[in-house]
Amino acid sequence: MKTATAKAPKAKNLLHLDEQLCFALYSTGLALNKVYRKLLSPLGLTYPQYLVMLVLWERDGLSVSEIGEKLFLDSATLTPLLKRLEASGLVTRTRASRDERQVIVELSEEGRALKAKARAVPSELLCASECTQDEIVAMKHQLESLRKALGRNG
Repeated sequence: MKTATAKAPKAKNLLHLDEQLCFALYSTGLALNKVYRKLLSPLGLTYPQYLVMLVLWERDGLSVSEIGEKLFLDSATLTPLLKRLEASGLVTRTRASRDERQVIVELSEEGRALKAKARAVPSELLCASECTQDEIVAMKHQLESLRKALGRNG
């Protein structure tokens, strides 16, 4: 792991809350979730459910482990979420015929139809961010780079 002593801010501020990257990310995440709660409420989705639906709208019929890989979630976290989506009629969960240990998640007709209603969410979020499309794309790339680096060094 590289050390950043040459690039570190002055010592007097190192332990100030407002100097912490983790707090900037955490508090931004809270604000982002608040906006998503407002946008997703009419769809009857929570933010984690929306993420699962995005994955399935992109590629239907994935195993729980494949969904978990895409979302960086383990099956213990994902299973209750998928059960709620199934109870609301948006997905079905069935055991794979080749390997009964695997559970395959597929969109129901209602789940597929919800995609049309969700199309406005990204543009509404862009408006709420008060950023340009280019700024959002640049931030997304920076965050993905940060996630990869932290994953390598965590």
